[in-house]
Amino acid sequence: MPRDKTLSHIKVNKAIKEEFLEKGFDGASIRSIGARAGMTSAGLYRHYADKEAMYGAMVEPLIGEIKSWTAKHMEKKYAIVDGETPDSEIIGESFVDMVREVILPRRDEFKLLMTCSAGTKYENFIHEYAGENQKELVEAIRYLRDKGYPARDIDEEELHMLISAYLTACFEPIIHDCDDAKIEKYLDTIQKFFMPGWQSIMGLD
Repeated sequence: MPRDKTLSHIKVNKAIKEEFLEKGFDGASIRSIGARAGMTSAGLYRHYADKEAMYGAMVEPLIGEIKSWTAKHMEKKYAIVDGETPDSEIIGESFVDMVREVILPRRDEFKLLMTCSAGTKYENFIHEYAGENQKELVEAIRYLRDKGYPARDIDEEELHMLISAYLTACFEPIIHDCDDAKIEKYLDTIQKFFMPGWQSIMGLD
């Protein structure tokens, strides 16, 4: 990859994104990406080692932002439980906020990750992300119970199912190219539908 973000590199990234969005990872070709960027396949390899590296360059910054937001979200929740901020804020911030703050500004990259990743190491992202959040939430529920909250005893399989349903609902409006107004409407509905359930599970109702 060039040391500086040259115009050529910007053009290459645009061509890569367009190709993967149109054809998915498996259907995309180096030759076609080169044609979109106005350069040879050899020219592309001066930017990226292979097709996998090209795809990774499109989605890894987003994945990093999602994981960073999630880690900070959990830190905030533990701080609230430990009495550093009011209890009323325990359920205040949710994955709906993550969609607004992290995913919506990177819609194309998110669509690449969710709909064009077959054949890459990222194709099970939502399942793996749900699994990571399931483990975190199991620990959080135990922590709440230790702190005196009447959190429910819920098994991990049931929790994984609920988290997967919640994430899928949050992500669907973007995957289906809804406009901004509809996305906001749907996210508001999702928030109102799921939050009472999470409050009940965590002993906050």
